[in-house]
Amino acid sequence: MVLQEAFVTDFALIIVTATVIGYLAKQTGQPTIIAYILTGLILGPVFLDVVTEEGLVELMAELGLGFLLFLLGIKMRFSDIKDILRPIVNIAVLQTVLQTALAFGVAWVLGFDLTETIVIALATVFGATPIIVKILTDKDEITSLPGKIDVGVLIVQDIYLVIVLALFSADELTNATEVGVTLATILVMMSFIGLFSLLSSRYFLPTLFRRIADNKDVFFVIGIAWAFLFIAVTEHLELSVEVGAFLAGISLAQLPYSKELEERISPITDFFILVFFASIGLQIAADDLTAYWVEAIVASAVLMVGNFWIMFYLIDREGFTVETSFLGSINMIQVSEFSLVVGALAVTQGYIGTEVLGYLSLMALLTMSLSTYVINYNHAIYARVEPFFRRWQSDEQTDVELREFDGHAVVVGFDGVTEGLLPLLADRFDDVVVIDRNVEHVEELEGLERYETVYGDFRHGEIRKAANLSDAAFVLSSTVQAEINERLLTEVDDDATVVVEAETAAVARRLYDAGADYVVMSTQLTADHVAERLRTVLRDGGTFGDIDTSRGPVRDGDAAADGGERDV
Repeated sequence: MVLQEAFVTDFALIIVTATVIGYLAKQTGQPTIIAYILTGLILGPVFLDVVTEEGLVELMAELGLGFLLFLLGIKMRFSDIKDILRPIVNIAVLQTVLQTALAFGVAWVLGFDLTETIVIALATVFGATPIIVKILTDKDEITSLPGKIDVGVLIVQDIYLVIVLALFSADELTNATEVGVTLATILVMMSFIGLFSLLSSRYFLPTLFRRIADNKDVFFVIGIAWAFLFIAVTEHLELSVEVGAFLAGISLAQLPYSKELEERISPITDFFILVFFASIGLQIAADDLTAYWVEAIVASAVLMVGNFWIMFYLIDREGFTVETSFLGSINMIQVSEFSLVVGALAVTQGYIGTEVLGYLSLMALLTMSLSTYVINYNHAIYARVEPFFRRWQSDEQTDVELREFDGHAVVVGFDGVTEGLLPLLADRFDDVVVIDRNVEHVEELEGLERYETVYGDFRHGEIRKAANLSDAAFVLSSTVQAEINERLLTEVDDDATVVVEAETAAVARRLYDAGADYVVMSTQLTADHVAERLRTVLRDGGTFGDIDTSRGPVRDGDAAADGGERDV
């Protein structure tokens, strides 16, 4: 009982402290991952020393790493980068080699021994995927060409990360032969599991999720169960938990239901990630954090500058414009939080000491903090330095035209009203995107091949971003849920034409005040329809059987002509 109370107290302290620091981080524009690491430093040996990384906290931290890789896999949609796949592979492979070499050289010059230098070099090559994706998404730049390039490079890096994690999970890495055999074994087993993952995403998972996607609870549970199935298989094959979770996520990412699943899994993943990064802070003592503080500052400066120029050179040599090369490079300058993932695993395996983990932690904190502001102001920075970088621009350099939604029509919900209007919208707009939560509706629309579909709940941010709602020229919402229509009106462009529905006159007035161009009131239209028919009977002295039922409900103009008033 005493042990149980200690676990509860530890968790309470971690959650409350992370919440407070997370709020302060958000107010200053910092990523929450930094807040989680600081939580561990404050509660651990560095400051208060009131929580230890053991027992349940250690177990939850391990699950956190698995869920982090699972969520990372779900974000890896190969369709997002298919238009620029070849240059991305060229950039990512050479970037991995060159940045690893740079990190190795910096660590060696700073005086670390060979094993520590290898771990540091392998750990510091990754971009901060959650931070980069989050900031670019918030800025609506994730679908831009620099954003696509960065996401593609991050995908390749994440695959490399999984291999590194699996390598560090091996029992022994004492000589080159054992390293080669271990790596070959890992790659072979990963290939089999990866093949099963991709085949599942094509032949098995679509049928399964088509049957259960409308049941929100089962939908969520099946997604989690799929992750644990892969985790169990990789554990049985003596691979790391992270490999199984990552490959499980990749298979789900290729489904049309992946964005909805990502949205539902994110909250529980965020909790586990909080515990994981807090646990890293709990492992570090005050002496460890400051043992190499000078080296950490020097390495941070050299790697940020070096990473930028490596990326700029590689993107530029693929023929992209200077602006695209600059923006794609400046987004990728930080030492990732995954350096701590690799470092923590290396400490567990005995390859490095906690003082080296402190060095990696300090570098991650410094570079992630600074790069957050750099990414936020990337265009402003480019505007200042553009004259200098223009010397690398040539007439042969052009950017790939990516197909993305812009000036399109978005339809929220598929019903009798929207079904009749979709052909008209398809004739008027190059792209018509339909958001719907019903599997049968989505499959019916995909069969027509005239419309783009997004499966999911419109209230989820990922779903709205997938439809690029903010750049739509016309939006039609067939839902009468006021909160959805009000949210819609806050995100659309001021020049967009927006038609929504409402159940009551009071809600309709609110929607008009919020910027709606027209509010459909089905109850009012029905009342007008009945009133017109009654007027026909009473005025002409006929019977209800004489009424021409082929004519639909009256429009606003009809009502006005008859002395009625415009719908509110």
